[in-house]
Amino acid sequence: MQKITIRPYSSTDRDAIRFICCETGFSGKPVDPLFCDRNTFADFFTKYYTDWEPESSFVGEVDGQVVGYLNGCLRYHYHGFAEKCIIASLVPKVSWKIISGSYNQQSRAFLWWCIFQGSKQTPPVPKESAHFHFNILPEYHNTGIGLRLYRIFVEHLNKHKAKRVYAQLQTSENKRTLRLFNRFGFVVTERRHITKFKDFHDKKIYVSTIVREL
Repeated sequence: MQKITIRPYSSTDRDAIRFICCETGFSGKPVDPLFCDRNTFADFFTKYYTDWEPESSFVGEVDGQVVGYLNGCLRYHYHGFAEKCIIASLVPKVSWKIISGSYNQQSRAFLWWCIFQGSKQTPPVPKESAHFHFNILPEYHNTGIGLRLYRIFVEHLNKHKAKRVYAQLQTSENKRTLRLFNRFGFVVTERRHITKFKDFHDKKIYVSTIVREL
């Protein structure tokens, strides 16, 4: 029987979170076919949570190995400033890699999408709200780790008297994942079709903003 542990994030978990982020960053699969620069990908999607607000992140372990995480944010005003700082720090590195030819065609296409289409195709989020995102290695999806991570984060939200929390989910036309979150009090406020996966999928992929009042 495997021992599952849910606990607050520790600085020693940073590499594991970055690895899981990249292993699941392409619709639950490794991000490499979409974008070949794992360090930049992990910086963009996890650095705020691990380096700027680590107290709002939690990890799931199986037999002592971190296999999933939930990164959260309650300091939403601070998050906007930190995100700009992180992006500014990435610009020189990414620019040099583009100039030096380090990125393949698909990686460049992903970057162009992020720069020119990402904000247009991403639905808006509620103001003055906490948020979270989580990832779990595929082989541990049916262990209950995701639900337990979410519950401990809700305790964290309640402790800090958060009024509202949101997340953004990538889903296909099958809305099963959204229905699951509906059971926990989330409602979809907006859903938009995104094109960054168009070279890989025949089916349409959407991003939905889901919100729960606390």
